[in-house]
Amino acid sequence: MANRHLSRTVTMQTLYEWDFNGQKDSIQDLAKHNIEQLAPGLEDSSFIYDLIRGIVENLEQIDKTIVETAPEWPLDQITVIDRNILRIGIYELLFAKEVPPKVAINEAVELGKTFGGESSGKFVNGVLGTLFKKLFPDKEEPKPEAEA
Repeated sequence: MANRHLSRTVTMQTLYEWDFNGQKDSIQDLAKHNIEQLAPGLEDSSFIYDLIRGIVENLEQIDKTIVETAPEWPLDQITVIDRNILRIGIYELLFAKEVPPKVAINEAVELGKTFGGESSGKFVNGVLGTLFKKLFPDKEEPKPEAEA
């Protein structure tokens, strides 16, 4: 597993645990534990901490974006796993300008397919695709690798 993909996986699992427990636990402690348990050979964990910090600092705007791009799904009715995968994807599209939009969407869709339910990949792709069209109206929407 590539380092960035592994880092996003650890980030997603950390956000999931934090969110599942009502955002009460120290997310930094959860991240440290998850890196030790899930990515013991990872040489540089700064990408994980940067993602987590960025998502938590911008959580209100990210969640507002989820509500706007998936209006038929109240935030608390989206599964915990899908909600946190969307948070990663939306953070990367809105704030992590060094990540190409196609990469952000593909990575989120792959996390959805791997860890979410049967339709998670399509749901994540739909929400992030809607956001992509809003952010980049003149660009063609990137297709997930499996569909390209």
